[in-house]
Amino acid sequence: MTSANPDKPLLFLLAPDFEDAKFPGQRFFCRHSALVEGVLTSFPKLVDAIDIRRIAFPRPRTEVVKLVGEANQALPVLILPTGATSSHASGEANDRQFVSGAERIIDALVGRDLIPPPHP
Repeated sequence: MTSANPDKPLLFLLAPDFEDAKFPGQRFFCRHSALVEGVLTSFPKLVDAIDIRRIAFPRPRTEVVKLVGEANQALPVLILPTGATSSHASGEANDRQFVSGAERIIDALVGRDLIPPPHP
């Protein structure tokens, strides 16, 4: 895996089509990650503006925990570059703000002028 560009936001999504040991024999996708995936598909320039990581469902999600802590490994999460701020931030860890949840992530992308706002 390549290192994240420290000047870009880092987006973690759940990779689709996963199993959850709590529900044997079933497969799932994360509706919240899928919503953000839809925005990424609609605005291809985001792929160059954001480092995107799709990771497996099981916890602990080591790469996420390393950056924002064990209590903040729910996905999706957008981790802002050091020094960057957002009014949509959910918290801060290791001198970096992070935004949790699909709707807040979309709002943060709008706030960074990376995409237009959704229609009211």
